[in-house]
Amino acid sequence: MNCGPPPGLPIVDATTPPVLVLAGPVTREEVTRLSDGVRALMADTGARVVVCDVGGLGPPGLGVVDLLARLQLTARRSGGRIRLRDPDPGLHALLDLVGLRFEVEGEVEEREPALGVEKAVEPGDPAV
Repeated sequence: MNCGPPPGLPIVDATTPPVLVLAGPVTREEVTRLSDGVRALMADTGARVVVCDVGGLGPPGLGVVDLLARLQLTARRSGGRIRLRDPDPGLHALLDLVGLRFEVEGEVEEREPALGVEKAVEPGDPAV
């Protein structure tokens, strides 16, 4: 009797990336543990995106910014990225202030307009 893998492509549920829940104030030791967790999630699941639920992190501060920057760096080194779930508006503003851009769950991804698409010109518009 042969018990090899079934024929065809393996079934992969790419619509549900792994989730890492971040809660409470995070210490320096926990940053290392969480970075290892991101690396392990990506290696174990083969996912290229890890969702970080940041709703329970509390008030935003530079410690949270440092944590998220380190997690993003770890994910990038592993060939992926992190996506934030439920960020506080203050955290979102703080990340923008320090120049860190994160994909946020539920936001429409910004993309370049398609090539060959031209802006419509209305009669009477001045020539550019």
